[in-house]
Formats: sequence, structure tokens, C-alpha cells
Amino acid sequence: MEDRGDLSRLLTTWRARLRPAMVGLPAVSSRIPGLRREEVSMLAGVSVDYLVRLEQGRARRPSIQVARSLARALQLSVGERDQLFRAAELPIPLPSEMPTHIPPSVQRLLLRAPEIAIGVYTIDWSLLSVNPSWQALLGQPPKDHNLIEAHFTGTAPEVLMSRAYIERFERALVTDMRNAALRYPNDETVQHRLRRLRAIAHFEEIWREGSSVEQQSEPKTFNHPVVGPITVDCDVYTAVGTDLRVITYTAEPGSEDASKYDLVRALGVHNPAAV
Repeated sequence: MEDRGDLSRLLTTWRARLRPAMVGLPAVSSRIPGLRREEVSMLAGVSVDYLVRLEQGRARRPSIQVARSLARALQLSVGERDQLFRAAELPIPLPSEMPTHIPPSVQRLLLRAPEIAIGVYTIDWSLLSVNPSWQALLGQPPKDHNLIEAHFTGTAPEVLMSRAYIERFERALVTDMRNAALRYPNDETVQHRLRRLRAIAHFEEIWREGSSVEQQSEPKTFNHPVVGPITVDCDVYTAVGTDLRVITYTAEPGSEDASKYDLVRALGVHNPAAV
């Protein structure tokens, strides 16, 4: 039989190799090596009790969602993530499935660029992770946030842009969703989202046009609840080999918007949904 590895041993080993600074936590003197269980619990969004049971071998079959969260919190490589899935007797994500794993290099970008608002999305614009600057600018993202659905259902924050900009942005979103569906035709998550979107009349209207519009790097103006309108440059990058989209918002140094942005980051998170 294939050696799947021991889940409890793997989790404790991976936890022990991390340092607080590697995950954006303050260093504490006179502590044991590695992260505490409480810290991994917070990063992964699972209870400390459940993590204890996993590490002690009293729980052996985490859900796919929990396994993905642990892989992200422990900053596993793709190969290590697959090892985690094998040890948990879970199906390893196939190449035909939309990637959702954030590699350590992208996680470091989230942690080590505090002056830049950064969000990481899947190819179908489902939000995976954001940094504190993103939360301060755009709010705490809701669970299972998807940019395309939020826009076409009117639940995304208002962007103060011209009608021409909005129309081009909508066509770019529809193009991206079409590309995701074509690239991952056997991924049920992607196909289910497409079915929901095509039930929205405005999305379906643009879908039937068949136009192809690429995302562009350009300024966006958001109406922040404290500082009012703030204009930032929006850039879209692709993490090579992952199909993940990395979105950044920056303000021009020395500008009034940069001063507003500094204040926003000092104030911290507010409540509206992310975009």
C-alpha cells in the first residue's frame, strides 16, 4: 500500500518549522520553536481543540475545506499540500480543477508589503486572501466572496467611475468567467457559478455578445466611509503556474490620496464588502 504519511506527525512538523515573522505575527521571546497551536488555529480558522485532536491522531479525516485552510496557514508547497491530502485520505486536487492553493511566495507578498493593499483571487474571481491594508481600504471581505457575483448582484462597494469604465469592466469580468469555464470545464465549482451568473439578465446579455475584453491596470476611486473618495491605482497580476490573480491598490506618493490612504491604513478595517 502507498505510504500516506502520518497526518499528526506532518502537522506538528510543519507547525514547528514556521516562525511568527513568517506569518505576520510578532516575535515573542522565551517561546518554544515554531508556531503555537493557537496561532495556527487563528490563521487556519479552525478551533484549537480540533487542531489538538488532529495533531494527537484523535481526528484523522478533516474536510477538504479544513485541509486547504491548514495548507495555507502552514505555508505548504503544492507537493506538501498533496501530501497533507494523502495523509488525510482526501482526493488530491486534479490539474483539471481550478487552483485555490496560495503558494508560500504569494503569501509572503501578502505579509511583507504592508503599504500595498493586496488581494488574491482564483481564476473565476473568488477571493482567497487579503492583507490588512486591503481590509482597511475595502472592508472585511464576506465569506465566499466572488467579485463577479458581487458586481452583477449589486453587492460590491460603489466605484466612482464613468459609465464607459463600468461597461468595459463588466465585459472584462464576463470574459474572465468565460475563460475560467473553458479552462476548467470539469470543475463543478466553476460551472455551478457560471450557471448562477447566467441566470442574471445583465450578465447573460453581455455573455451572449461574445465580446473579449482584457482587464487593465488603471485608477479606481472608492468612497471610503471615513476619508471620502480615495483614488488608487489598480494593477492585476497573474501568479505564474497557479492561475491565481493578485490585485494591488497603491496611491501616488506625495498626493492627497496617499495621505488619505495612510490614514485609512492607520484606522484599520471597516465593514463593507471587498471588491
